[in-house]
Amino acid sequence: ELERVLPVLRHAVTLGVPVSIDTYKPQLMQVALDMGVDIINDIWALRQGNAMQVVSQHPNCGVCLMHMHRDPQSMQLEPMQGDAVEQVLSFLKQSAQSLRALGVDLTRICIDPGIGFGKTVAQNFALLAQQDKLVALGYPLLAGWSRKSSLAAVTQTSLSQVASMDIQDRMVPSVAAAVLAVERGARVVRVHDVKETVQALKVLAAVEKSKDNA
Repeated sequence: ELERVLPVLRHAVTLGVPVSIDTYKPQLMQVALDMGVDIINDIWALRQGNAMQVVSQHPNCGVCLMHMHRDPQSMQLEPMQGDAVEQVLSFLKQSAQSLRALGVDLTRICIDPGIGFGKTVAQNFALLAQQDKLVALGYPLLAGWSRKSSLAAVTQTSLSQVASMDIQDRMVPSVAAAVLAVERGARVVRVHDVKETVQALKVLAAVEKSKDNA
């Protein structure tokens, strides 16, 4: 992983823009942060090895804590049971508190409910519908709906259509989900279709601005 990532990071940190790396390995986090990477995005929410300690020792880096049920190999075979919203809420609250106990300022922490990571379609949309509960924790929320299979599940009429739906055909529902997430308080959206998402969010911004001018 180091061999694949380091050449990219060496170039990325010279571009003058914030750089985020998606990893759960403490060794790579350490190297990346020493190189000047700005954000650690971890699907395990810093639960592997000494990841929390590594992040806490770099006072200027940001960190995104994501909720994932089980592990990537089994999460969709045995998705969550019960109230997903309350479970995700409790997990993210505890994870952020553990990091803050190590001296990490709350302004450095971002939370991600982990759409599609061990959740059913219904649970994913419940997290969007009740996103205000997560936002109320006081941390910026990252929403990662782009091209997720749950979007195909609600826009196609049969299981065979969902399975065969081309990734590119998920653009419109992905943009819609991003707009809904931002409208409900998300501060960051992870997207593939940047131009289209920005255009849609500009429409939302115009609507919000018109409320202030009314």
